[in-house]
Amino acid sequence: MKRTFVAIALAALAAAPLFAQAPQGWRERIDRSTNAQDPDAPGPVKFMAMGSGFHATNPQAAVYWNPANTATGNYTIKGTFVLQKPSNHTNYYGLVFGGSDLEGPAQKYIYFMVAQDGTWLIKHRDGENTMDVAPRAPNAAVKKPDDTGKSTNVLEVRVQADKIDYVVNGTVVHSTPKTGMTANTNGIYGIRVNHFLEVHIDNFGKS
Repeated sequence: MKRTFVAIALAALAAAPLFAQAPQGWRERIDRSTNAQDPDAPGPVKFMAMGSGFHATNPQAAVYWNPANTATGNYTIKGTFVLQKPSNHTNYYGLVFGGSDLEGPAQKYIYFMVAQDGTWLIKHRDGENTMDVAPRAPNAAVKKPDDTGKSTNVLEVRVQADKIDYVVNGTVVHSTPKTGMTANTNGIYGIRVNHFLEVHIDNFGKS
């Protein structure tokens, strides 16, 4: 009995640092696949503070945000995304902005993402519906995995009075007017990582 108690106590102590690493104030919403041809991987989603940034391991897609992180008017959000290893098929990761009701049925946000095949994508979510703002397209600015299997891409969304620039590694890959699906850019900003991905995020924030 004594040995069992000691084993349990040691296990609890070992697990404690993991819980301590969870980013304070951050929330997540898992977006499970409903596509039988592209099911999720097994296992739990993990999002934790690591170093000066965050580390996401995503068997399922998820959005991560802190409700305190909001932006209005003209602003830039930015993050350095390091893909840890290639996915078994093309999956996207990147920035979320203009978010509202992220925990409810009326969730709304715009997201700008890149993938390991060198393409970028801009989408709009309204409830359970997603629509392409700009369909996936290749651009030489999007870095693909190197010989180590990693790739680093610095993503920016620059919201201005009449347009939005979408930037990868300093190159504007697309711009949209502030109309239609990208008319409302005020709200929460955060991170989205799709399934089968492990990504480290650093230098995340707003200016």
